[in-house]
Parts: sequence; structure tokens; C-alpha cells
Amino acid sequence: MNLLYKESSKKTKEAMEATIKDSLNFENKNNNDNDVKAKICSKTDHSYCEIVNSGNAAIMVAMNAIKGPIIIPDQGAWHGFKQIAKFLNKEILTIKTDFGIITQEKLDEFLEKNPYINNNGTSAIFLTSFAGYTAEQPMKKISNWSRKNDITLVEDASGGICDFEKKLANGKYSDIIIVSTSSPKVINVNDGGFITTNNKEIFKKSKLLLKVFKSNNITKKAIYTEIDFAENNLKKTIQATSYIKNNLDNIIHQKKRGTNVILASDNHQELYKNLKGEFDLGGRTFITKCPNYNRVKQKGIAIEIKNLDTKSLKKENLDEIIRIVQKYQ
Repeated sequence: MNLLYKESSKKTKEAMEATIKDSLNFENKNNNDNDVKAKICSKTDHSYCEIVNSGNAAIMVAMNAIKGPIIIPDQGAWHGFKQIAKFLNKEILTIKTDFGIITQEKLDEFLEKNPYINNNGTSAIFLTSFAGYTAEQPMKKISNWSRKNDITLVEDASGGICDFEKKLANGKYSDIIIVSTSSPKVINVNDGGFITTNNKEIFKKSKLLLKVFKSNNITKKAIYTEIDFAENNLKKTIQATSYIKNNLDNIIHQKKRGTNVILASDNHQELYKNLKGEFDLGGRTFITKCPNYNRVKQKGIAIEIKNLDTKSLKKENLDEIIRIVQKYQ
């Protein structure tokens, strides 16, 4: 089955070409930066923004500004959280989840086991908007818990930026929002990332890193253009994912919003092999094997709807995906 892999829009490519032509015009650089940052902040409801050269750079900038322990989910997050925390010599604490979802019960259990975590108000919890890309985190509940316990909430919103329901990537809930704009992402420009916050001190503490990880004008211009398509792209992806979830069995977090579909299966090795052979994205990833920290720690496979161009998300294509999966389940 041939499906279209997510690519940058035509307008983005035209904007990038125009930026290359204007790259020697140094006089306009600062104004362009301010325009891009203002547009990003309008989407996250934060006051301050810095654009960097990757999502991991954004994570490092945020994590470097945290003095205390780094709290991460036991699954369904980004493995880069742990790697970067180790690189920065940070203490790492793991919070148990329901297949990646951080519930109120798990938050309370964590606090019982770590009663002094909030003594100095210097710790932070890092999570992704969607646990394993398959289920949205209850950001409002997590935010209330974090603020009550003086813990900084950092949301990697690479998969949830410009949420049309305003539940994810919302600065009213998250103290820091970090986003990768590489491919395939909601803001899809094949490069770069950004970080937003209302706390200006975050950037002061990581001033050197921001210089090291600075982005280029081409990426900034591409983000400025592509961000206009993000809400619609995310909406179509969530709708398509929900349609597939509702028509298959053994789905993890079947009723929750997400941008991929994770099927639990004891026969995951064979299922993975069969589905890899059926779906052709030119060698690019569409099927992920689990257990996988970035998805869930249970045997199964993830169907990465988020990696598809929205042009592929037609009912006939979605029905064909369902038919093929049912064939091997």
C-alpha cells in the first residue's frame, strides 16, 4: 500500500527559497526574529521564546535551567529526556504511569515516595503532550499538581503544538513548552525547534547553550510559514487516528486522542514483519515495534498515522489500513 510521507508544504519551501535570497540582508534579521517569536508565543500563550537548531537542544536548554531532580514517565515519553539528564549530571526520578498516562493516582503515589521533592522548588517534570503519541496527557490535572508542589512542568509539545482543543501546548498549564520542528512533526520544516515560557530566567541560565544551539534564518522563516498549517494538520491526524482506533481490537488507550494507534499483541514480532511488508513509505517509518520506551512497554506495534501527509488521510486509505491490520491480527 502506498501512502504519502509527511513533507513540508509548498508555501514553506517557497518561503525557504526566498529566505536564502535574502540571507545577506542582515539589517532585517532582528525584526524577522521578533516576528517569528511573537507568532510562536501566540500559539503557546507564553511571553518569551527562543528558536534553536533541534528539539533536543530545546530540551537541554530547559533542563540546564533546572537545579533539582528531573522527573520523567516510566514509558510513553522521549528517551532523550533521560539521555540529556544524564549528560547534564541531573538526578533522575521516574514516575509510574498507566501505559504512559500520568494519572492523579500515580502523581499522589510519587509524592508519597518522594515527600521532600518540593522542598526547594527546584525540580521539574518532563513529559510529552501525547503519551507514546497515542493518548493525550491530562495536562490540567498535572499542572495543578505541579504548581501545588512547586514543581516546574515541562511539556514536549512536538506532537501536540497548536492543539485545537487548547488542552495541549497551552502555556496556562505548562511552565515551559519545547517543540521539535524536524520531520515528521506537526510543524514540519525538517530542522530546528523552539522553547517558550513566561519565566525569562530560564533563558538567562542557559545563555551559553542558546548561543551554541542557535538556529538559522531559513529554519526560522520556515517555522513562521508552516505554523499556520499546524492546527489543521493536527486535527486531521487526530480524527484519522480516532477512526482507525474505533475500528480495530486490542487498542491501547482506544478512547483517548492521539496521533498513532498502538495494538497490543503477544504475536508482535510476526505482526510487525507482516505490516512492514504491506505498507510502503519509501523505506520510512510507519510501523514501530513495542515494547518501546518512546511508545509503551508492552508487546505490540504502533501504526504511526502522525508520519503521513494529511493528503493520505482519506477514508478509503484509512479503511485499507484497517483491512490490512485485521488480516494479520
